[in-house]
Amino acid sequence: MSNPVSQFQILSTAPDATARFYGDLFGWSVDADNPMGYRRISTGSSQGIQGGIWPAPPQAPNFVQLFITVEDVGVSVKKAEQLGAKLLIPPTVLPDGECMAVLHDPQGMSFAVWSEKR
Repeated sequence: MSNPVSQFQILSTAPDATARFYGDLFGWSVDADNPMGYRRISTGSSQGIQGGIWPAPPQAPNFVQLFITVEDVGVSVKKAEQLGAKLLIPPTVLPDGECMAVLHDPQGMSFAVWSEKR
């Protein structure tokens, strides 16, 4: 299995303002109708990847995070840790059944591994 970048996420300390900015600038539609408050972005194009906006914790800066699709989130987390990554959010099953984990690579860049199945 290849491991494509399948989604992006913008973490923002002002997620509503960020959603308005990108929506107005690029014509993206933003849907926040979900119990987690996630703002799902539809770019309106079949090219590229889709994404979303998530509220950044107060102590965190604004940043963009890539989601990489993997076969098994747990296996990928173990391998990443062996290579020097630090686990930030352990493997978590989301309401729609997807599984994700968030890590820092050895240089401190945040990224997520993602699977559509548990």
